[in-house]
Amino acid sequence: MDAVTTAGAPNRADRALPGFACRPVALLAAGIAAVLLATAGRYGYFGDELYFLAAGKHLSWGYADQPAVLPALARLMNSLAPGSLVVFRIPAVLATAAGVICTALLARELGGERKAQTRAAAAYAICGQFAGSGHYLATSTVDPLLWTIAIWLLVRWIRTRQDNLLLWLGVVTAVALNVKFLIGAFWAVTAVTALVFGPRDLLRRPKLWAGAGIAALACVPTLWWQAANGWPQLGMGDAVSREVAEAGGRATFVPALLAGAGLVIGALGVLYGTAVLLGSARLRPYRFLGWTALGVAAVFLVSGGRFYYAAGTFGLLWSAAAVHLQERPPARWWRWVPTWPVFVLSALYSLPYALPVWPAHWLVDHPAAPHPAYALEEAGWPDLAASVGTVYRTLPPDQRTHTTLVTAGYWQAGALDRYGPEQGLPEAYSASRGFWYFGRPGDDADSVLFVGRDPAKLLPHFRTSRVVGEVDNRLGVPNSSRHLPIWLLSGRTGGWAEIWPQLKDLKA
Repeated sequence: MDAVTTAGAPNRADRALPGFACRPVALLAAGIAAVLLATAGRYGYFGDELYFLAAGKHLSWGYADQPAVLPALARLMNSLAPGSLVVFRIPAVLATAAGVICTALLARELGGERKAQTRAAAAYAICGQFAGSGHYLATSTVDPLLWTIAIWLLVRWIRTRQDNLLLWLGVVTAVALNVKFLIGAFWAVTAVTALVFGPRDLLRRPKLWAGAGIAALACVPTLWWQAANGWPQLGMGDAVSREVAEAGGRATFVPALLAGAGLVIGALGVLYGTAVLLGSARLRPYRFLGWTALGVAAVFLVSGGRFYYAAGTFGLLWSAAAVHLQERPPARWWRWVPTWPVFVLSALYSLPYALPVWPAHWLVDHPAAPHPAYALEEAGWPDLAASVGTVYRTLPPDQRTHTTLVTAGYWQAGALDRYGPEQGLPEAYSASRGFWYFGRPGDDADSVLFVGRDPAKLLPHFRTSRVVGEVDNRLGVPNSSRHLPIWLLSGRTGGWAEIWPQLKDLKA
């Protein structure tokens, strides 16, 4: 019996679902988890991880650039095993593996047999975006999992009309909103598409609004923090838009989104899944979700968001594609070709670009070799602290006790916060992003060691400035962000309470 009637309404008999492809899905989840764990300790902290570590020392209900969950999680993992990169990244590994399983469950909920479940799960496992962020702790790792769970609950409700699922939707949305506010775009678009394409009764369900109330209550602390601090999240949207424009702008959004989905399998699955959700009679009750996926991508495209903000819909689209394919006999010329080699080839092509598997010296010796951008940034954070420490120790003792550290970027400040104590350095400050909110230098600091290319905002507040050193890095990459001058600014002319507000900059 079909999951839906010919009229497109759910089958209230709640037919038995296909059996779950437990073994192949478990193997896929365990496989990607093993790969991520094996590579988790091969390189240093990602810049955002250093920021989360620093933010975890300043626990708060909110931050300028995201809610509170990631900084709290970073603090927890670092407290369990201080300095252990592998332990620190276990939540990212688990989130990626769980996404594989949840995608299979989503395909099953759509009526997918074991083969369809396995195909959808495999697309998630070999996705370059998810594998690429699955070995470091970031919002882009956790958020897609929560979107996938939310969509699975919504699809299950469409099939069963069990309204308690809507309460759980509220709980999942509450967690997602405290990781990143992005899922709000999903629900805004879904409300419109459900009203236009159905099921309209979704919006009339009391438990949907009760779930929305749960999500809203969960956001009160971080919204309170935002209101008390002048709503910096609104400024973050503008800052991200400017950064996206500098990196190629809206023209790169769709190509980057498809490339992030994974070459061959991932990209084709996203396109095919969107098409069948919009046009398949079999999947007609879920057509509004196809329009939701398009609408979410359009919202982030128009608003200047990053391409991976829309990655939370990938699991739905791969599941729809896999379910549709199971009901269509392959063309004669394709029947003799087994499916699994296509997935293997796609994985072999995509994963090396997403995982830190290349020797560090390749980044210098072989410029054309695959080298994820993070490898250039993360290999030298201890080198940055060592370089600043060397300069700091050359200062006369009297001046040293009245010198503070300020960096142009929040990544560099996070690096000094993590590795600076090993070099005997004082606390580091930055006016970049959320780091500005962590505090300002003390009034006894009359001199500044500034790490960055241009201290223009600081110069009017000091009598003298000169370059006293340069950040060294063992890779010797001249264009790396670590290859920065170190400035000494002396003779402060005003109080930090006056200077610090003038320096605030939400750009990275």
